[in-house]
Amino acid sequence: MYVVEDKGGAIALMLTALVFLGTWPAIMNLLERRGRLPQHTYLDYCITNYIAAIVIALTLGQIGESSTQTPNFLEQLKQDNWPSVGFAMAGGIVLCLGNLSLQYALAYVGLSVAEVISCSITVVAGTTMNYFLDDRINRAEILFPGVACFLIAVFLGSALHSSNTKDNRAKLAAAELLNSNDGSGSSYKRLDVEMAAVETKNQPEEENGTTKTVKAQAGTAEFLDQLEHKRAIKNTTSNTILGLGIIFFAGACFSLFSPAFNVATNDQWHTLKPGVPRLVVYTAFFYFSTSFFVLALFLSLVLLYRPAVGLPKSSLTAYVADWNGRPWALLAGLLCGFGNGLQFMGGQAAGYAAADAVQAMPLVSTLWGVLFFGEYIRSSRRTYMLLAAMLTMFCIAVAVLMASSGHRKHS
Repeated sequence: MYVVEDKGGAIALMLTALVFLGTWPAIMNLLERRGRLPQHTYLDYCITNYIAAIVIALTLGQIGESSTQTPNFLEQLKQDNWPSVGFAMAGGIVLCLGNLSLQYALAYVGLSVAEVISCSITVVAGTTMNYFLDDRINRAEILFPGVACFLIAVFLGSALHSSNTKDNRAKLAAAELLNSNDGSGSSYKRLDVEMAAVETKNQPEEENGTTKTVKAQAGTAEFLDQLEHKRAIKNTTSNTILGLGIIFFAGACFSLFSPAFNVATNDQWHTLKPGVPRLVVYTAFFYFSTSFFVLALFLSLVLLYRPAVGLPKSSLTAYVADWNGRPWALLAGLLCGFGNGLQFMGGQAAGYAAADAVQAMPLVSTLWGVLFFGEYIRSSRRTYMLLAAMLTMFCIAVAVLMASSGHRKHS
């Protein structure tokens, strides 16, 4: 199997994982903004996410010679290593529960609250657990200042979202006032255009050839109004207590999946029988992804018929027929699967606490939002200052956390 030995290689893997893991949420968000049901998107996503794990296991997990202590993937499937398998599968389960919980908690408490709570719990609790599980191979004098930088970035992200929301409300209020003064009605003219208004430069003429579709410019009140009416999850549900409960649960799940994987691959609690080799990262990732896939598939099928947060009911037939955005959802699953695999490969080499740098996913997701999805366009100076501060602090946090990388000795 392929083994990453040097710190430089581990950091390269973690940086690539950061890009992948920061991109797939942006794709999922884009599809929700275009009105695709999250249940359909998540089903597509979990299928290709599992395919990515199988591809990694059958390629990198099979490269080179197999040894007694580091057997290849297929050979290790036959061994009696079920205690470690259980930890790997537990990690997949809690990650799946965290992902789904976060998706629906946003409808109750909004992004700013959800981001602060979930990311804070994940980084503080998860990184601390990994640091001690890895026998302190990461440099604490660098690691924990990196965690502090990460928390500052998270709170800046919360302030950024609140400021941007305030800007958007001001735009909508000004537009309503203008419409009222002009006597043009109490609401905007609904614009029957795709979200491609910010992705394409030109709009085609309508089929009758008499008029052209009006393009809503990114950042305008018309654009925001159109977006809110097109998206699948409407931000109208208010239940703060329930939302906070869900987001605390999600944060706890996110903080546990990486330590569980750490225990699966390193057997710190000596649960394996004498002579049985530890799970290699590829075998552990296969079991991790298997439990994730099974639970995600089950819950997604349940949510088709019993949806949450006011979403409409769907069916398996409707899901199969829904090709609107499916290629993007499949791509999101591949990016997440390969991103998780690379994160675990880097963590096994340089310490899982340092690998938690990939939790700076908002850094990448925000960049995609600014560049391609029209986010933060025509916002206030305060919003732009917070945006720059958040991105800068995330960059510092990633650099510091990765600088704390150690070197795991393979016994």
